[in-house]
Amino acid sequence: MSDPPPIVTSIIGTGSYTPERVMSNADIEKIVDTTDEWITTRTGIKERRLAADGEATSDLAAIAARRAMDDAGVSADEIDLIIIATISPDMFFPSTACFVQQKIGAQNAVAYDISAACSGFLFAIQQANQSMCSGASKTVLVIGAEKLSTFINWEDRATCVLFGDGAGAIVMRSGEVKNGHKVISTDLGTDGSKTDILKIPGGGSALPLTCENISERPNTIYMEGQEVFKQAVTAMSRSCVHALEKAGITQEELSLVIAHQANKRIIDAIAKRLGLSEKQTFINLHKYGNTSAASIAIALDEANREGRLAPGDNLLLVAFGAGLTWASAVVKW
Repeated sequence: MSDPPPIVTSIIGTGSYTPERVMSNADIEKIVDTTDEWITTRTGIKERRLAADGEATSDLAAIAARRAMDDAGVSADEIDLIIIATISPDMFFPSTACFVQQKIGAQNAVAYDISAACSGFLFAIQQANQSMCSGASKTVLVIGAEKLSTFINWEDRATCVLFGDGAGAIVMRSGEVKNGHKVISTDLGTDGSKTDILKIPGGGSALPLTCENISERPNTIYMEGQEVFKQAVTAMSRSCVHALEKAGITQEELSLVIAHQANKRIIDAIAKRLGLSEKQTFINLHKYGNTSAASIAIALDEANREGRLAPGDNLLLVAFGAGLTWASAVVKW
């Protein structure tokens, strides 16, 4: 008896949501000692979106999820697994995914969060892929969602210019190929020896917030920018090569590369190392800044809706985040 054919997993819908409030570089000039030219030259960011005071991460995620489900033509009761990648959950527990399950009416779905910082969305894609390949799930909602404005120190000009809020989502399904979509390969990695260069040090069990330390704002983002830049370029470039080797695809065969939207200089450096042309890269960070786990998900949805992807295209997704974590995925569109 021959072996059964391998299970195919595919992306069948995309969606995203960014809040209405826009904070431009000119707005930030009024808060800290910086300039639009300085921010644009060093990061490529022109503006970012900030959630309203009453908007939680789960609210952003739920809107993106509904849009992805509409794009896929999937109803809430068909979703059997929800994975949300976030480092800005509504609260420590329950999982933000539980709130989203309730908000979108997906009562049949198992729901949980993962925390892998800016790489989280791609970590979640691999978990969804494995769940479907094992037969445990059929239709999975994968979401990257962040309300990072909650954790920004608006007096720290090195970090407050970088981050924004938003959410992106995809619907994945096993045993179905819509217009050729399928996940071909993934590559994940972690280096826990460099946890100190990008972190929110306070608010957890290691450094609880107290009346004595709250004025030091330990529950805001801390980053060693130059070291993060160096580590990001090296790790992301290496992960891209590994994912392409697993997929049996060359750089020349890539139609589009969507890298984590953190810094244009990082994206340009990776493109140079891989020998990519300008038309092979997708950039939207000038509009949204760094939305951590949401960034690739938002960019993927925009590329999809702007017609940048055609059936049969080879797509490479790559991210890097605190941890340190990194991840890549090769997808047939």
